[in-house]
Amino acid sequence: MEEIKIREEDEFIKLGQLLKKAAMVSSGVEAKIVIQDGEVTVNGEVDTRRGRKLYDGDVVTFNGETVKVVK
Repeated sequence: MEEIKIREEDEFIKLGQLLKKAAMVSSGVEAKIVIQDGEVTVNGEVDTRRGRKLYDGDVVTFNGETVKVVK
């Protein structure tokens, strides 16, 4: 499982930003589409909110890839 580190001064990262940072999608538009289509899970549950705030320990899965948010 890959880990994505959020900046020390930030408390969270938004779901769309995480997908781009992890190179799971190539653009914000693509992130919006796959999230709205219910293809992304956060901690095992489908979440359709691109602005969903992810915190240390949250796990995101899309297209067979899983990443964990770390502070």
